[in-house]
Amino acid sequence: MVAGESGLGKSTLVNSLFLTDLYKDRKLLNAEERITQTVEITKHTVDIEEKGVKLKLTIVDTPGFGDAVNNTECWKSVADYIDQQFEQYFRDESGLNRKNIQDNRVHCCIYFISPLGHGLRPLDVEFMKALHEKVNIVPVLAKADTLTPSEVRKKKIKIRDEIEQFGIKIYQFPDCDSDEDEEFKQQDQELKESIPFAVIGSNTVVEAKGKRVRGRLYPWGIVEVENMAHCDFIKLRNMLVRTHMQDLKDVTRETHYENYRAQCIQSMTRMVVKERNRNKLTRESGTDFPVPMAPHDTETEKLIREKDEELRRMQEMLQKIQEQMQTQKEAY
Repeated sequence: MVAGESGLGKSTLVNSLFLTDLYKDRKLLNAEERITQTVEITKHTVDIEEKGVKLKLTIVDTPGFGDAVNNTECWKSVADYIDQQFEQYFRDESGLNRKNIQDNRVHCCIYFISPLGHGLRPLDVEFMKALHEKVNIVPVLAKADTLTPSEVRKKKIKIRDEIEQFGIKIYQFPDCDSDEDEEFKQQDQELKESIPFAVIGSNTVVEAKGKRVRGRLYPWGIVEVENMAHCDFIKLRNMLVRTHMQDLKDVTRETHYENYRAQCIQSMTRMVVKERNRNKLTRESGTDFPVPMAPHDTETEKLIREKDEELRRMQEMLQKIQEQMQTQKEAY
């Protein structure tokens, strides 16, 4: 998923990442239409091949986010969309036929931060805090070519400090194993220090020093998208597609989805308890003298016993999930 206000280069970066044009049919809105636009959710599916392995990725865009004068709770539709994917997966997982479950859960949200200003805006803080328990958030500093290298370094430090100050939980890169070689450990450390990734997107091919490269041509020189001295585009692409895709999916499954699943089971348990208590009160209320048992009372007793058994199973399942979550927290 990509999120951030209009004009930060989300569409261009997505096209640059996957060497495609997902937005060729997009209609550009005028100023009047933008005022009335609400946050939408649009999905695009792209097939990519990496080292002989074919991958099918779903790109979720959020046009209209942050564009209104009053952006109160404009992230709600994004949060609802993520919850809907969790709900659908939970239903499929709980069904009888679990062989061909489609995983449409959002495993990563690339959040675009404006290069203007002094750091995070209130909207950035509220969005990330509203979603950090639901999805892996990877912050990126948009349009890094509008800043000097020293400004990029200072802004990265400022944003990291504010993320920690406001208690925002962004995606944490896993620690290297002790037996990894020093070169890999160095690359991993550089990746962690690159947050937020300073990115530049371009779908234009220009000529630089006799080579044709994707970049942006300025009167004072050329900014190359795939030059690590110019921006973090290569680091972001490698992280998403090559090195950390499986870990993003694992964190979604083991943390974010399990949290959602535990909440669902707790809600179901409360409903069963409430129904059980209501049935119990119904049986206990009434006259003081014995009432002849109606034929349907035996059926009622049977239903109550089934509910009790279902409640017991759910409580055991919930306890196991909570123990797993506690173990994971202690591991982190």
